[in-house]
Amino acid sequence: MTSTIYSHSANDIQGNPTALAQYQGKVILIVNTASECGFTPQYKGLEALYQKYKAQGFVVLGFPCNQFGAQEKADEKGIQSFCELNFGVSFPLFSKIEVNGEHTHPLYQYLKKAAPGLLGTERIKWNFTKFLVNRQGEVVARFAPTTKPEDISDKIETLLK
Repeated sequence: MTSTIYSHSANDIQGNPTALAQYQGKVILIVNTASECGFTPQYKGLEALYQKYKAQGFVVLGFPCNQFGAQEKADEKGIQSFCELNFGVSFPLFSKIEVNGEHTHPLYQYLKKAAPGLLGTERIKWNFTKFLVNRQGEVVARFAPTTKPEDISDKIETLLK
């Protein structure tokens, strides 16, 4: 198993291959997102975290996913427009991926193994599951969709020191 996220890549929201190695040395919060979910307002909190800490080396990476209640039906252009218009999202967004099942994106295969959920289960339960990654590219925490972005601030600040 890969020891950090830096060996992975994903297509950005415009479809361009993006090596996650470009985020080396940053504290990263990786989130699977959706535009029609009860947790969608968390985009606002995620953007607030990004704005608050980006100058200190923090970034949020959003990965839209349509696997939970078909709550991300839009194409990439629609997703980007929705996020910018409704929540002022300026952190990096990526192309739609799958986080569970046979076609799970390799990044999420790695994240789920590195930080299993409750009782050791790897499966992503719903949209807005969050993974916190330290400056060395190691997953240090996994947060449930119900965890509000602002409730992660103290953990982010600890990793930024």
